Amino acid sequence: MNKYVSLLRGINVGGHKKVPMAELKKQYVKLGFKHVKTLLNSGNVVFEGNDQKLSRIPDHLEKAFGFEIPVITVPFDQIIKTAENDPFRTIRVTPQTRLYVTFLPNRHNNPIDIPFASKENSFQIIDQTDTLLFSVLDLGKTGTVNAMNILEKAYGKNITTRNYNTILKIAKL
Repeated sequence: MNKYVSLLRGINVGGHKKVPMAELKKQYVKLGFKHVKTLLNSGNVVFEGNDQKLSRIPDHLEKAFGFEIPVITVPFDQIIKTAENDPFRTIRVTPQTRLYVTFLPNRHNNPIDIPFASKENSFQIIDQTDTLLFSVLDLGKTGTVNAMNILEKAYGKNITTRNYNTILKIAKL
């Protein structure tokens, strides 16, 4: 059995698409996954199982909850490597700084030149891998952009983003 992390997109936001974490955990167990744990209300699921069942997750969740839930599932090792490599180690963090990791469903063809900075420099993509983007948002700058709009325009809507602190918490599960 391999260890994985599913990252659900667009659930429990503003009272819409409600997915209770206890029920989400039950649904993963129903699919035959073991050692299922959830973290936070934003849809982070750590579990063990075999790869053949991974493709069944989105359809199963849609049937269980009654609406489509985009899911990106990655090997747990990817989370561990990200935490160990600390892509943000050179960033000076202030109370206005937000560090994000964006997960892409497939390898991308570099639609944005990296490193990237928005016009007012409030949003930067500082690094990337084949399926990850590492970005910094500075809320202290005037004219802060909508970072998700930039990412979705370039990479599509089937992406999901997590705060780096969440990645560090997932790595400890």
